[in-house]
Amino acid sequence: MDVTLHLAQDPAADALLGRSPLAALTGMLLDQQIPMEWAFKGPRTIADRLGTEDLDAHEIAAMDPEAFAALLSEKPAVHRYPGSMAKRVQQLCQYLVEHYDGDAEAVWRDAGSGPELLRRLQELPGFGKQKAQIFLALLGKRLGVAPEGWREAAGAYGEPGSFRSVADITGPESLAKVRAHKQEMKAAAKAAKAARKK
Repeated sequence: MDVTLHLAQDPAADALLGRSPLAALTGMLLDQQIPMEWAFKGPRTIADRLGTEDLDAHEIAAMDPEAFAALLSEKPAVHRYPGSMAKRVQQLCQYLVEHYDGDAEAVWRDAGSGPELLRRLQELPGFGKQKAQIFLALLGKRLGVAPEGWREAAGAYGEPGSFRSVADITGPESLAKVRAHKQEMKAAAKAAKAARKK
């Protein structure tokens, strides 16, 4: 895996995401309740603070939880909720060690179909259906991981030419389109909620 991603809008952070399966999974895990660029910059920040070039599932899984939480809490914090997200990142790494010998890429390397890959992603701690579908679309659209039926398994996120999620970002222009789409979705959800209250 060695591609150029543009999710963090930061060359060093994006380079790590493009070459490290664990960094990509960790960025996706962190992508909630904070700006996307902040989330996907997280893996690089964690690696820097660990003094390493890449993330290692065995190392993170074995760390003292309080020490790892403190690492994510250092200013600037890796996430708005560094303590709870530190716990989630460790749970993800522990799961990968237990089920895939710490090899994040093994989650998708030999997946025989889109539905099977979606199931494997949904089994990861912190990955609900939507997050799993977005990551599946990212794998298919940006990382060349395209088992049969991946677009269908990714749902709307798998549609070609859409601007729905991180899977569709190739630079600042597409980032702006994805952000606009997300704002439209939020506004529509808010309007629907207000209509139900009437």
